Amino acid sequence: MSEQPRRPRKPGKPYRRPQKDPVRILAFEALRAVDERDAYANLVLPPLLRKARENDAFDARDAALATELVYGTLRRQGTYDAIIAACVDRPLREVDPPVLDVLSLGVHQLLGTRIPTHAAVSASVELARVVLGDGRAKFVNAVLRKVAQDDLDGWLERVAPPYDEDPEDHLAVVHSHPRWVVSALWDSLGGGRAGIEELLAADNERPEVTLVARPGRSTPEELLGEEAAVPGRWSPYAVRLSEGGEPGAVDAVRENRAGVQDEGSQLVALALAGAPLDGPDRRWLDGCAGPGGKAALLGALAAERGAFLLASEKQPHRAGLVARALDGNPGPYQVIAADGTRPPWRPGSFDRVLVDVPCTGLGALRRRPEARWRRRPEDLDGFAPLQRGLLHSALQAVRVGGVVGYATCSPHLAETRAVVADVLKQHPGAELLDARPLLPGVPALGDGPDVQLWPHLHGTDAMYLALIRRTA
Repeated sequence: MSEQPRRPRKPGKPYRRPQKDPVRILAFEALRAVDERDAYANLVLPPLLRKARENDAFDARDAALATELVYGTLRRQGTYDAIIAACVDRPLREVDPPVLDVLSLGVHQLLGTRIPTHAAVSASVELARVVLGDGRAKFVNAVLRKVAQDDLDGWLERVAPPYDEDPEDHLAVVHSHPRWVVSALWDSLGGGRAGIEELLAADNERPEVTLVARPGRSTPEELLGEEAAVPGRWSPYAVRLSEGGEPGAVDAVRENRAGVQDEGSQLVALALAGAPLDGPDRRWLDGCAGPGGKAALLGALAAERGAFLLASEKQPHRAGLVARALDGNPGPYQVIAADGTRPPWRPGSFDRVLVDVPCTGLGALRRRPEARWRRRPEDLDGFAPLQRGLLHSALQAVRVGGVVGYATCSPHLAETRAVVADVLKQHPGAELLDARPLLPGVPALGDGPDVQLWPHLHGTDAMYLALIRRTA
């Protein structure tokens, strides 16, 4: 049988198969998971990278590029959307989400990395051919060629409203945050322009990986023996890994004697553990313990004093994470699945109580950049009753003379000072303690008595802490 004749090729356009680029395909898959399944990049990306390494498809440089493409695209999504919108002839809502993801990856390569322009465009068009098809690849090519005509500063001058006319909208576009988040962070800083641009810029920086040496199980000196390890800034148990450091390669982390924990979270646990008490110091409670980072540090600190820790978490699967974090703790502890607003323990049972309450997570936007695009102002109304209920229960759980720590990874005033003020009105037998002396060496802690940490000032997540002593 004779061969079937091939279709004639068009002059000057030789046929070639789309070239598969495993790095950009992985980045695209991660973005699709974030969009379609409301997944978090910090949970989606690691297993994808691990699988690629196991299949010998990636080396360390490939993994670093994929990570930068995913996180950089998510952090700058608002800015890139404004730029893409200026380059297409339809509203963005009419652009299919997979196409928008490919475009956003391309724009980040053009405006947010050192990848040469021709390489950024061609790689993005090839990605489009593989995952979207030839027709959409032409659309991607046309849009990215328009984007490539200017740099990021030039585009921002074109798409961002002038600061003098609308400062919040200007900052929202320039620093890629929703307008309502910009407004809330500005209020939390106390008004005035000071600090707001630095904070928004810090939210768009890649956070350092910080380890905690759990007392009695590991030491900072042991962790500092690791490659790329440097001391923490504020916590005596903190060690930072410089860029490229891999926590999973650290023996103490694999053996659960140390963990990955932001220094702000460490400071919250340390402040509660160091707060002065009237009376005994034998029973501690972590009333919102999942996923277990603070509970593991509290458990280690409690063990040094011979104190017992009860770690409670409402969701059973998260209680399982707490149990794994505490596994091997040298002192007595127990992990239970229980609703902190309807607790099984008796009132006045504990000497120290921590409630790190569920919140919008606006203080951890460096680590979960997609959260800024998912949260809405109305989410605050959903969290408010729970936050107040948990703090109310914590003040009932602590004995007279004991101390409660109210913590949240959000600087929004509706989740911090408003909650504390409202609950204290219902508990006249309670008083705020000055938390600042319990964070020795940490600068810029404000007027007190509560403490708000900031990424741009302290290099931590924006953790909030109020310490409250029960007096009657």
